Amino acid sequence: MKNIYGPVNSRRLKLSLGISLIPDKTCSFNCIYCQLGPTKECVIERKEYVLEEDIVAELKSWLDNNITDAKQINYISFSGSGEPTLYNKIGSLIKRIKKITAIPLTVITNSSLLHIASVRKELLEAHLIIPSLDAVTKEVFQKIDRPHSGIKIEDVIEGLINLRQEFKGKIWLEVMLVKGINDDLRHIRKLKEAIEKIKPDKIHLNSPVRATAKSGIQAVDAKKLRKIKEILGDNCEII
Repeated sequence: MKNIYGPVNSRRLKLSLGISLIPDKTCSFNCIYCQLGPTKECVIERKEYVLEEDIVAELKSWLDNNITDAKQINYISFSGSGEPTLYNKIGSLIKRIKKITAIPLTVITNSSLLHIASVRKELLEAHLIIPSLDAVTKEVFQKIDRPHSGIKIEDVIEGLINLRQEFKGKIWLEVMLVKGINDDLRHIRKLKEAIEKIKPDKIHLNSPVRATAKSGIQAVDAKKLRKIKEILGDNCEII
């Protein structure tokens, strides 16, 4: 299988079958904490990186040949080793997959392109979207996510707010916290203000536990994570 991987057990999605739509480490961010290593190609151009027909055929083959395992799958997830919304046929793909399986679909995204109305529209038929928001100021955004020069944090936040207004499924917002970078409580309170406008169903707090793209990255200690959880409110979980 070239584009299908797993099933993978995860804390959030339980058992999920992954679909990678983008070549290895092609992304709109070069996050310092990424467990897959540095971004090879930092881009915002959307295109058909992998033939849509190939992905559909591969998924059909997996489902036909793994009937028992397929019954255990909780989600089919668009994630992989790059930013899935860079794939310009993700909307068509979601519709086609829903015709061949009832397994719920989730899109795991860094939120970088959600300010584009057509991108949001393509995601509306997914069952669950897991976007991320690590920063709310330009300075912190540059330090932790190292975005493509064409991406502004104000647009990211606005895209998330609009997504919530348009999307009828669940939104679980992920916040990755890195010690000394975005865990300052003043920044967290600003983050809370943005999250209150976004109105996600859940907030997932995370902190790096594996090797990261940049050396010297440290996780936030458990006591501070609990304090941040308290600030962000009842729908916040540490994962």
